[in-house]
Amino acid sequence: MNNNFRALVVLAAFGAAGTAYAQGSAADGIAQYREMLQDGNPAELFEMRGEELWKEKRGPKNASLEQCDLGKGPGVVQGAFVELPRFFKDTGRVQDLESRLMTCMETLQGIDAKKEVTARGFGRGETANVVALATWIASQSKGMKFNVPQKHQAERDMYEIGKRVFFQRGGTHDFSCASCHAIDGGRIRLQELPNLTTNPGDGVGFAAWPAYRVSNGQMWSMQHRLNDCYRQMRFPEPTFASDVTIALGVYMGVNAKGAVSAVPTIKR
Repeated sequence: MNNNFRALVVLAAFGAAGTAYAQGSAADGIAQYREMLQDGNPAELFEMRGEELWKEKRGPKNASLEQCDLGKGPGVVQGAFVELPRFFKDTGRVQDLESRLMTCMETLQGIDAKKEVTARGFGRGETANVVALATWIASQSKGMKFNVPQKHQAERDMYEIGKRVFFQRGGTHDFSCASCHAIDGGRIRLQELPNLTTNPGDGVGFAAWPAYRVSNGQMWSMQHRLNDCYRQMRFPEPTFASDVTIALGVYMGVNAKGAVSAVPTIKR
């Protein structure tokens, strides 16, 4: 081995070590940043609003949502979030937290969810109200472990659909969810990309939403997160509480089994 070649080998090794160190330092820095922001997380304001909306009499029927059944009986919120999405007999559908809240708004309060929620932009009107409700309800399961059910055939079917959608490539960039979220140690710029096909990767992915987004000052639920992922992949963006987003929620939720819910969290 000549001296020039030896020098190149040393420099390459040093560069690889430096890159690994830099990535570790970046990850540590981001973790510290989030920890500092978590104290006084603005999500608390959305939690408060969500609790108010749960108890407030609204809509054409002038009723509250306090009898809404989220899967554990009318009015029970504690522990409901970590067992969603799930099959509901009254609708004959698998629903996540947001779509189930829309059902309750329709049946209990008489609010036209399709018109007032689905047709609105994120962060506006009744859509923002659903996110606030989801934030408060999710906070009531903080520290609990995810256990998304797979007992009903419809739940198992939605898991398989979600899995297929997760790996389906398309769009102008030929991307899929798996392009960014099916490997360990993935990163884009300074942002870690958790592996959502396994746990603990999905424990910091699916299990971390709803979250407050510092970059745009909004509270995002999983519905918003998935919609934005489709936008970034240059796919047609799914509507709020669409079947495809619910199926993805089932797939990721089952993969997150045993992960502890940390919501509401804070993101960049």
